[in-house]
Amino acid sequence: SGLTAELARRAPNVKLEVDYLRPERVYDAVATDRADIGLVSYPEATREIAVIPWREEEMVLATAPGHTLANRREVRPTELAGFDFVAFDEDLPIRRDVDRYLRTHGVEANVVMHFDNLQTVKEAVVLGSGISIVPERILRAELEQNRLCAVPLAEPRLHRPLGIIHRKKKRFHRAAQLFLELLQEAPATEPAASLA
Repeated sequence: SGLTAELARRAPNVKLEVDYLRPERVYDAVATDRADIGLVSYPEATREIAVIPWREEEMVLATAPGHTLANRREVRPTELAGFDFVAFDEDLPIRRDVDRYLRTHGVEANVVMHFDNLQTVKEAVVLGSGISIVPERILRAELEQNRLCAVPLAEPRLHRPLGIIHRKKKRFHRAAQLFLELLQEAPATEPAASLA
């Protein structure tokens, strides 16, 4: 990504190591000093972990191109009732947030399958298994390839918070501090790790 290239430009001797982990494993890696920082959605501070709020990503309805809702200008949550839904695993904060959003509008999702990561959710929607609510940013490649459609949700919108986590009282070495600064400088359109 652009962040990696910029880090290489500013600190050519630094090697950035990126791992994609389930949220609980990111917290564990940061708490046990196996990682300097972590990027997570729905960040929560703990006794050992501090949170730096980072971004708010707009969530949209993802559909296959031929779906009934695919070419709508926007869709109200109540219009999602009755459609097959590809969801995230129940233990993930993004699932709880989407479920709460739908429930608030009196909609019970007809969940036909659920997964623990964004990529698999997207692929199931591409294959026509159902619709889903996901962060718009993670759909860019599929939208460009016309493999998926993104339909904005009508007001009130739904957003996924992203945060940077680190161990409290952590003394960052120069490279980690530089990367932290780069993350905070990066525009909200910069691709970030696809975290559920």
